[in-house]
Amino acid sequence: MLILGFSCHYHNSAAALVSDGEIVAAVEEERLSRLKNDPSFPARAISTCLETANSTMDDVDLVAFYEKPHRKLARVLSTAIRTYPAGREHFTEVLTKWGRESFWSPGEMRDQLLALSPSRGTRARWNRRFVFVPHHLSHAASAYYPSPFTDAAVLVTDGVGEFSTTTIGEGSPETGLRLLSELRFPHSLGLVYSGFTHFLGFQVNEGEYKVMGLAPYGEPRFRDTITDAVVRPHGDGSFAVNESLFTYHVDRRMYDMAAMERLFGPRRAPGAELTQVHADIAASIQLVTEEMLLRLAERARRETGRAKLVLAGGVALNCVANGRILREGPFDDVWVPPAPGDAGGAVGAALQAWHGHAGGAARAPRRPGADGMSGTRLGPRYSTRDVRAALADHELGHVVLPPQDITATVARLLADGKIVGWFHGRLEFGPRALGGRSILADPRSPEMQRILNLRVKRRESFRPFAAAVPRDRAREWFQLEGRPGSLLGAPGAGYDSPYMTLVAPVHPARAFELADPVRRLGGLDVARNEIPSCTHVDGTSRVQTVTPEDDWLFHELLVEFEKITSVPVLLNTSFNRRGEPIVCSPDDAVECFLDTDIDYLCMEDTISWKTPAAELHG
Repeated sequence: MLILGFSCHYHNSAAALVSDGEIVAAVEEERLSRLKNDPSFPARAISTCLETANSTMDDVDLVAFYEKPHRKLARVLSTAIRTYPAGREHFTEVLTKWGRESFWSPGEMRDQLLALSPSRGTRARWNRRFVFVPHHLSHAASAYYPSPFTDAAVLVTDGVGEFSTTTIGEGSPETGLRLLSELRFPHSLGLVYSGFTHFLGFQVNEGEYKVMGLAPYGEPRFRDTITDAVVRPHGDGSFAVNESLFTYHVDRRMYDMAAMERLFGPRRAPGAELTQVHADIAASIQLVTEEMLLRLAERARRETGRAKLVLAGGVALNCVANGRILREGPFDDVWVPPAPGDAGGAVGAALQAWHGHAGGAARAPRRPGADGMSGTRLGPRYSTRDVRAALADHELGHVVLPPQDITATVARLLADGKIVGWFHGRLEFGPRALGGRSILADPRSPEMQRILNLRVKRRESFRPFAAAVPRDRAREWFQLEGRPGSLLGAPGAGYDSPYMTLVAPVHPARAFELADPVRRLGGLDVARNEIPSCTHVDGTSRVQTVTPEDDWLFHELLVEFEKITSVPVLLNTSFNRRGEPIVCSPDDAVECFLDTDIDYLCMEDTISWKTPAAELHG
């Protein structure tokens, strides 16, 4: 049975295709439309998934949408009634937008799907083949069904679904996937974090990463202010948001500006200079978020009795908090899907439709510790002919090499301090580049972090970068280990983190003695250890573990780099510029390469350069 799942109408639309319970394709609409966080109906993504599976809409047996639009409307109406008359202006605006974009979405989505069908079948046919999966159930399914675990507790935390903002559930062969308890709007940890993102001058639904990256530069001196006046924790792990301060349920403002500025000082204007106060605010909301997620994890363990945990929802993109849950929480294992946000809801909706609506069998057996995400390589693949055409269109000089020479040559370039665009195989699904569409650099250079941020990524200089390492070498470089009952990392053997969803301290054996650790803004170009360009100011790194089974070529590149440098680690960041999605096609890659200070471009079996002086010889 072929099931199509998709998400849209909020942000970062996506589509996914599941065949007999296995994920065969998934891609975000933004990668194809080239519009960052594209929320529109994912026509391109759906078509691409079908092409990847050599199928058409006429082959699809069931379509699943990642939420229930009418249940969301019920939340909007009930909130407006509860807050009347204060919220009437906001209610009118939201309801008008809903009527224009979302209230009619079930029928409109069917029509758009019909437009993608070669036979242009009847709409009645699709009425029998269309299911709406509750938002948090889609998130939960995206985490539990592809996870390496037979049974697990499930914790979903995001802004808001229909009514839910936080959900605890469990999955097992005996019970299936079920949700057990919830917190409801407006009490939302995700929306509070987004509110502070806005207060710090960053874009909501895009700048939350920046708050997380800014936090280590500060001291959490506003922590008590936040837990007293903004979001108050309860003893059972739940929490309550101060509805008079955070007003996203009443009007377009996320918070009462005057009240927030009395608590935290003036709001930072977008693009304004970052100060220590801003770093301290970021550190404070990050710490509160980590503490509340740890309490929620403890509650999930009490409610379910399960030893494994899977996380989903947009808050699960907070890899610093995820790392703390693994190290300090009550679970033997923690697993986060590569796309825990709304894009991943497309995968979850399709999987839930298979297991909950189509009567699909339990998932196929996997080798111990393996998951069902195919290393995230679920997007389109481009041929060497596509690569050659893109290079010819831009008249780029290049050489064609066999795989073993590709890895040896690129490793040498990286060891010489060059920045390389790396484009191989199918496009990754999710917000992280994992060796399919990556920019790679030498982690040993303390200057490389600043060079990449300013001259390639063109983003704020304080932003950190991730580290890619062979899994069997990770324990030598990072404090990322499992517990005695762990499936994903026995003690002393290193822990599996294939999707950059966990932050861990760099191993103390790799650290240098520093008289001044320099955690203030502007201190990232200090050589704290042997891999400074992918070490943050607090001595941590976002870690990607790589195995030959996941990506043979990328793993071989890490091996070749170690032969030259004795360091089996590479700096890995997404292949894009600020404000743009990760590159998808060879044309996208060439355009980014030519418009930045990337030195070489490696696409499939070719290595390219911009000037004759950079031409490879020998």
